[in-house]
Amino acid sequence: MGVFTKKELLRLRLSILTTLKRLVVRCGNMPWQISERRRTVPAIQKITPCLWFDNQAEEAAHFYTAIFSNSKILNLVRYGEATHEAYHDRAGTVMVVSFELDGHQFTALNGGPFFKFTEAISLQIHCETQEEVDHFWDRLSEGGDEHAQQCGWLKDRYGLSWQVVPTVLLEMLQDSDAEKVRRATEAMLQMKKLDIAALQRAFEASGE
Repeated sequence: MGVFTKKELLRLRLSILTTLKRLVVRCGNMPWQISERRRTVPAIQKITPCLWFDNQAEEAAHFYTAIFSNSKILNLVRYGEATHEAYHDRAGTVMVVSFELDGHQFTALNGGPFFKFTEAISLQIHCETQEEVDHFWDRLSEGGDEHAQQCGWLKDRYGLSWQVVPTVLLEMLQDSDAEKVRRATEAMLQMKKLDIAALQRAFEASGE
C-alpha cells in the first residue's frame, strides 16, 4: 500500500462509511429473536464507537468479548471484489465486526495501517470492587505497553487506551473537604493499577 493523498483518503473514508451504513441496516434487521408468539428486532444504539484497526478487528472483538460479561459478536461484513483499489488484496477478508461489550454496541473496522489509537481517546470502566479492578486491569493490560500504565490508565495489546476506575475514587474526588481530595489525588498519581484500600487510607488519613 502506498501513501494516500488527502483526496484519496477522503474517498476511502466515504467508501467505508457507506459500508458501515449498510451494516447498521443489517444489524437493525438481524438477527431475529424468535419467540413462540412474535419476532422482535433489537434496537439500534444511537451512538456507537467505531474502532479502527489495521487487520485485527475480528481478533480484537473476540479478545474484548471474552473479558466483559454480557458480551457477544453480532455480525461480520467482509471485503468484496468491488472495493477501493487499496483494498483489492483484502477481498474476502473481514472488514467490519459488530459486537457488544456489557450490552453496549461497538464496531471494529479493518481499515488498514493509516490511523493509530492515541491516548486522546480512552474507554472508562467503572468498578465497584477491587476484584473488578484487578480483573479488567489484568486482562486488558496483557500484552499491552507497560510504559503507558499510569493513574488507572492502560494500553491494551492493540494500542487502545482504557481507564479502570473504582467508583469510590469518583466519590472521593467530589468530596467537600479539599484536603481529603488532595491526599486521594496524590495517592492516585503514584499508582498504576488503582488500589481502593490505599486510596481510602490516604483519603481518611488525619492531617498532620
